[in-house]
Amino acid sequence: MTGNATFRHRDVALLAVVGIEAPVVVPSTVFDERLAPTLKRLHLPKGLLSRVAGVHERRWWDDKMTFDDAATAAGAKALAEAGIDAGDVGLLINTSVTRTFLEPSVASRIHSGLGLPSSALGFDLTNACLGFVNGMTLAAQLIDAGQVQYAVIVNGEDPRPTQEATIQRLSGPDSTREQFLEEFATLTLGAGAAAAVLGPARQHPGAHRLLGGISRSATQHHELCVGGVDGMKTDPGGLLAGGLELVVDAWNEAQEDWDWSGVDRVVTHQVSSVHTRSIIDAIALDPEKVPTTFPRWGNVGPAALPMTLAEQADSLRSGDRVLCMGVGSGLHTAMAEIIW
Repeated sequence: MTGNATFRHRDVALLAVVGIEAPVVVPSTVFDERLAPTLKRLHLPKGLLSRVAGVHERRWWDDKMTFDDAATAAGAKALAEAGIDAGDVGLLINTSVTRTFLEPSVASRIHSGLGLPSSALGFDLTNACLGFVNGMTLAAQLIDAGQVQYAVIVNGEDPRPTQEATIQRLSGPDSTREQFLEEFATLTLGAGAAAAVLGPARQHPGAHRLLGGISRSATQHHELCVGGVDGMKTDPGGLLAGGLELVVDAWNEAQEDWDWSGVDRVVTHQVSSVHTRSIIDAIALDPEKVPTTFPRWGNVGPAALPMTLAEQADSLRSGDRVLCMGVGSGLHTAMAEIIW
């Protein structure tokens, strides 16, 4: 296949990756209770979020923290863990789906909050739940090109306003069973934040090497999941079928160059138990190598994968092969290998 969908990095390392949990735990039973009259009227059982999606709870931010404050805090923590001074950063990429304003970029506030120099590029890169992986890939390419030395990729998500609007809408007397199922995925979302610092591997011999990977798109499916501040509608069956086909095609194409059959850990975008089991079965992964965090965090969008990777860090050994795999509505997928 022609194009730049298969990529390799020459001299890039992951120096730090961190996640920040939102402090307010919201069990799925809370949503069940708030929607109890609707569930009864539509003859739907309680517990669908836990039984069908496997999401038992999710997090929300409290009144003291906004999503971009959390992304800034994650960036500062990642820089501290990497031992990199803010003045040496040449690139900041914010990958948050959440945003308060259309302009300026969310990156502008985070750039200021981190105290980055005026020479540091800063912008938003959004691609649904795949944004963080895309941000790491772009940053790695700019480091390899010699344009920047250190890059910070950040993300912060806050689904609360969308979930509140969805619950209010579904609680109306005219809501339908079809509408409930279309908006069901909105209730699986959760708040969280993450950040990663990348830099030249040659200057950090003990860091984790980014080797490269593969990306593919199936944009004929761009209408299967459409979301905004007021709500999100999905075609669950179509999204699952289209996403699986895309992942399997990308996986099979990648094997000649990468042979990921023997990786030690597969960190996926955290959607639900159905999606996770389907991917494991479709490409014959060892489920013991696929950690899950969606049962307690929900689907944290682009932050889900780096938050899960950060949680796995202490259990990884030097030399372990870690495959990061994400799918974003649109549809897009990317898989990238890290040598720990």
